[in-house]
Amino acid sequence: MIRVLIADDHAIVRSGLKQIIATTTDVVVAAEAADGGAVLEQLRAAEIDLLLLDMTMPGVSGIDLIRRVRAEWPDLAILILSMHNEAQVASRALRAGAWGYVTKDSDPEVLIGAIRKLAAGGKFIDPSLVDAMVFHQRGQDAPAHELLSDREFQVLQRLAAGQTVNEIAESFSLSAKTISTHKMRLMQKLGLQNNAELIRYAIKHGFTQE
Repeated sequence: MIRVLIADDHAIVRSGLKQIIATTTDVVVAAEAADGGAVLEQLRAAEIDLLLLDMTMPGVSGIDLIRRVRAEWPDLAILILSMHNEAQVASRALRAGAWGYVTKDSDPEVLIGAIRKLAAGGKFIDPSLVDAMVFHQRGQDAPAHELLSDREFQVLQRLAAGQTVNEIAESFSLSAKTISTHKMRLMQKLGLQNNAELIRYAIKHGFTQE
């Protein structure tokens, strides 16, 4: 039996995932979590074979959470289930230590197949992203956000979601000055002049949060 921890801050999403998993005979939902702290608590308290993780939750989340989990549970299968269908987001998650990436608009059969493959020790990438990830090349046509560091990319996402510099600083346990520096650098790299341009850029490239 594959024991899954569902980590998503939306109750309706967790409910839907439980219904999908309930149609199987070899996968069971062993625990749920609505924020990064709860993910770590549940992993320490329960026997989990696979973490089904949303990229955007309160507290520690995304790349930081993947790295935290990977450091403490190096053999745990981590499957990202995200609204982001951009190859850049998936690539960053996989580099951080996730074993698979599925978008939330995938068919249930794709999700279940990914869970089974990761539980067996394999890797899985959403078929809709494979071509973009395999054939994408850095070059003159590469999007500017590829130049961003992981932290700058996270700050971009959270700013686009409407969070303030102070809110982002608190969620990352960093100073507001540090986050402001990240913001300044990412805007320079992207050639953006103000928050309105930043939000438009994020929407254009599918980086806005749930």
